[in-house]
Amino acid sequence: MNILTFDTEEWYYEKTVRDAREWKYKQFDELLDRLLAALDRRGLKATFFCIGKMATDFPHVVKKIHAAGHEIGCHSHVHTWMNKLTPEEALADTRQAVDALEQLTGEKVKSYRAPAFSVGETNTWFFEVLAECGITRDASVFPASRELGGFQSYGSAVPATIQYGNAVIHEFPVNTIRLLGKNLVCTGGGYFRIFPYWLIRHLLNDCDYMMYYFHLSDLLDEKRPRLTREQYERYFNESGTFLNRWKRQIKTNIGVADAFAKLEHLLDSVQFVNVDKADVLTDWIDMRTIQL
Repeated sequence: MNILTFDTEEWYYEKTVRDAREWKYKQFDELLDRLLAALDRRGLKATFFCIGKMATDFPHVVKKIHAAGHEIGCHSHVHTWMNKLTPEEALADTRQAVDALEQLTGEKVKSYRAPAFSVGETNTWFFEVLAECGITRDASVFPASRELGGFQSYGSAVPATIQYGNAVIHEFPVNTIRLLGKNLVCTGGGYFRIFPYWLIRHLLNDCDYMMYYFHLSDLLDEKRPRLTREQYERYFNESGTFLNRWKRQIKTNIGVADAFAKLEHLLDSVQFVNVDKADVLTDWIDMRTIQL
């Protein structure tokens, strides 16, 4: 089973972190049109995880995605790391985001992804927050170590039912591959841009489960300008040291030149479904249950 997802917040990022440049909004609009057309030509449906502010500040974007038949999932309200919030703050954020998206599309939001996969051992209570907001399926688990934490105790990177108190959530984690004795992720936009296409296909040939995730910015063929300390700290909510900003600059610029063409190659080679369809296709009786 191969799942295709996109985390969608670029317009809001431009408004709040950059300079609200009209030409930049147009650039994102054109790239989205190009992506939706590529998916439509292949009859593929994806899940677009949108922040609530996209529904209130840029409703035309969410409406366009929804009208094309793709699932609208929730990606928080203002792209805040969930492991930096209290349970009360996370509940308020998630309720606000879900309400904004549902009011705009007229459909129930059932899928969620935390910004930066910020759900792990330190905030397992967040699954109860999701359930309280009507979310039944999640794609926030990064079952390997990473700079923002990860969720290594999750175990094997395959779907599972998570139970926390009375909450029951179907989890679709990012999948990993074993390389040089470590669990690595190669199905995210950054990893996808860094690794050559032949290596990605080679590593995943034997995988029965794949969770791909991209940002539109992963597919934009241009060099990203360096963030100032203030811009970095406003968005990432962590110290904007030179090293942090330098690492972010490298990560966001590598491999952007051929990313869209590489994605189209992948879409031609792999049959994808969205999270909604994956939930239906999964035999949850045979999946493990994780008690938190």
